[in-house]
Amino acid sequence: MPLDANPAPLVDAFGRTVTYLRLSITDRCDLRCTYCMAEKMTFLPRKDVLDFEELARLSALFIRHGVRKLRLTGGEPLVRRDVMDLFRDLSRHVQSGDLDELTLTTNGTLLARHAETLAACGVRRVNVSLDTLDPERYRAVTRMGDIRMVLAGIEAAQAAGLHVKLNAVASRGAFEAEVDDLIDFAHTRGMDLTLIEEMPLGDTGTDRAETALSLRDLTGDLSRRWTLIPDRHRSGGPARYMRVAETGGRIGLISPMSCNFCALCNRVRVSCTGRLYTCMGAEGSVDLRAAFRQSDHAALSCIRAALAAKPESHRFDADRIGTPALRRHMSALGG
Repeated sequence: MPLDANPAPLVDAFGRTVTYLRLSITDRCDLRCTYCMAEKMTFLPRKDVLDFEELARLSALFIRHGVRKLRLTGGEPLVRRDVMDLFRDLSRHVQSGDLDELTLTTNGTLLARHAETLAACGVRRVNVSLDTLDPERYRAVTRMGDIRMVLAGIEAAQAAGLHVKLNAVASRGAFEAEVDDLIDFAHTRGMDLTLIEEMPLGDTGTDRAETALSLRDLTGDLSRRWTLIPDRHRSGGPARYMRVAETGGRIGLISPMSCNFCALCNRVRVSCTGRLYTCMGAEGSVDLRAAFRQSDHAALSCIRAALAAKPESHRFDADRIGTPALRRHMSALGG
């Protein structure tokens, strides 16, 4: 029987259907954010990374079997040379209607260079990581970044017609004093702001027990200054949303540590080397590249076997946030 004769959806053992693929296209990044990676990273040899033809073919396989949202991640996806060639290739799935959304998460440093091309490729929205508006603290958090590049990227993206959502990792200390400014900055520019709990992924050289902030605590604090109204908006990911009455804008909350959302999981992740991770909070993965190079049939069998073994929930323990639960850094799969 031909592969596409009956493209059955991808369903795990708990009845959750996969409609969302997060595809890492590189482990490299031009920043070294303290919650994401170590200051001195050893990146993969380029020969170990899937080429664009393989990434496009693998994406097409998932799309044929029910994936409706494709997000490119890294590391930082825009550091990969000629990355717009991949977006142009993948855009055909948006044009055909087989894919509802092609998007990416970026640190924004190279967004000004690529915003117009992304829009031309059918990208309608991007997530930009921005944890502070203070230039000095931005440099400290990223260990090397220039916030002016990010702000220019956001401006260029909006000028190109892209909807921008800001992502900020919540942390104790200075962030708590700055979060109101982030809300105001985002909402006065028509952007949502999503707050994310830090996850115990990889040794970053920092003590997460000192920095991690529960969103339960943060939203309790915010509610003393803002009127937060539950909002039914859904973006296809794990965020739940609140609307801020004073601004009319939305705040997204991604809380893997304080509020497990695994029951609604519709995602899988593929690394830039072709390893399939059915759960970000588990070490288990399967090598799709070897199967994929045999045939699409072999890769599809591998995907279904991995989904059959997908855990019901992640293994993160908020009480042990100071100890990495996994050796893998967040940058390996883009969060």
